Amino acid sequence: MRGRRARSAACRRLIVARLAPAALLASLAYLRAAPLEAATVLIVRPASPSAALTETVSRLHGELLSVGLDVTIAERTAARGPDGASSPDWLEELAIERGLNAAIDVIGDATPQAVDIWVFERALRSSRVTRVLAERNVADAPARLAIRSIDLLRSLLLEGHLDIGPRGPPPAAPGTPTELTARPSDAGPRPPGRIGIELGAAILASLDGVGPAVLPFARVDAALGPWLGLQGELAGFGTRPSVAAAGASVRVAQQYALVGGCVCAPPVGRLRPVVALSVGALHTAAEGLAEAPLQGHSVARWSFLFEASVGARVRLAGRLHLTLAVHVQVAEPYVSVQIVNAGVATTGRPNLVASLTLGEWL
Repeated sequence: MRGRRARSAACRRLIVARLAPAALLASLAYLRAAPLEAATVLIVRPASPSAALTETVSRLHGELLSVGLDVTIAERTAARGPDGASSPDWLEELAIERGLNAAIDVIGDATPQAVDIWVFERALRSSRVTRVLAERNVADAPARLAIRSIDLLRSLLLEGHLDIGPRGPPPAAPGTPTELTARPSDAGPRPPGRIGIELGAAILASLDGVGPAVLPFARVDAALGPWLGLQGELAGFGTRPSVAAAGASVRVAQQYALVGGCVCAPPVGRLRPVVALSVGALHTAAEGLAEAPLQGHSVARWSFLFEASVGARVRLAGRLHLTLAVHVQVAEPYVSVQIVNAGVATTGRPNLVASLTLGEWL
């Protein structure tokens, strides 16, 4: 009886020992096949792709979808680096606007020469690019290039999810040519972001008697997608233009705050048109100065403010941009400036504003 029990225990230990490696391998295979959630990848398609380049892009698109990634495609702009790769500034801007986690840039004019894999790491506030060289004289080269690129992208994204910093390329085996090369971003570390801060100045003037005032100006932008966003504006505490009549004058001070939505047209090079509609409040304060026997009075009024603006945003180095805009404002109720019971000027019926700001995406 004791011998039979000993043999049974030994059999159970043998079965467990044989099944444990298989279970471990199955678990690893399942984890490798698990889709990467909430990752968005851009494929950069050459402007005039050949049949081989089109097949490579199609293979990449299919492989990305098969592992559960969100995929978007963009045409490459005319601006390219010396090796034919896309401009780092352009890719960084797309990452900011579209909330990208990675981008795949197919390089080559007639046949695919390589694939650049960009990973935009928000936590580390940096970006890195790794190049996968195409194999020569092999069957079905586009498919092989696509599969190798997707495998590398998956490993880089998994590293990002585990908060692992950038690492150099793995060393090549002896006698094997190096196929993966890593290089830093040419434009330096610039994190993708969806919030922008702009500071500058605005010139505000009425069309009916109140002269121009120079105001400090601030804007906050929030990107909701590749072309739609929200923005808030503040202006005030600047110069106070005067309106004069016989024996008296009035100094007018204005401040306003606005919130609204903006639409960004597709960029043309470094230039991007912007149109916005906003609503808010206008505070107007008038201080009267008079010669005897007249007396000056000070009054203040709040008004509902509606604004429409059109402008252009110029992308500078890195995350910086310069924005020039023209605004038309209508206040309700508008403010009338009176001297000795006679209306001499109005403001907010309408007002014109020109603003110039320097901004950065955070």
